[in-house]
Amino acid sequence: MEQRERQSERSRDERSQDGLGPFVREQRRLADLSLRRLADLSGVSNPYLSQIERGLRMPSAEVLRQLAPALGIPAETLYARAGLLDAPAVPIDLVTLIRHDPALTEAQKRTLVHIYESFRAGADPDRGEARPTSVGAGGESSGRDIG
Repeated sequence: MEQRERQSERSRDERSQDGLGPFVREQRRLADLSLRRLADLSGVSNPYLSQIERGLRMPSAEVLRQLAPALGIPAETLYARAGLLDAPAVPIDLVTLIRHDPALTEAQKRTLVHIYESFRAGADPDRGEARPTSVGAGGESSGRDIG
């Protein structure tokens, strides 16, 4: 039992050190923020942020909570990257999330669900790839395989 716990801790540490710093850097760049601007928005010092991004420091849950809104991502995403949360055991149901999003109109929800389900229907589950389908002159898919 102790060995399993040590392996779990080691894999959590490896996952957090390998992934958190570069992930924070990538999210900062995607948000088009300088290190200094992220420090201002989050209240975390510029030198400490630099050390986090370089993998030299492992931030606390509180620091991650401060960074999340400044990066525009959920704190849980950072917690999972840091190894503080395990991945959800149940797969996320994207259709349910879309249908319950208060920021979307009903028409937007229907359109997103339709597009998502059409992509899923066109996927080859054995290879994880989309099957090519024929497309009509108006851009609509016939749904027929062409490969």
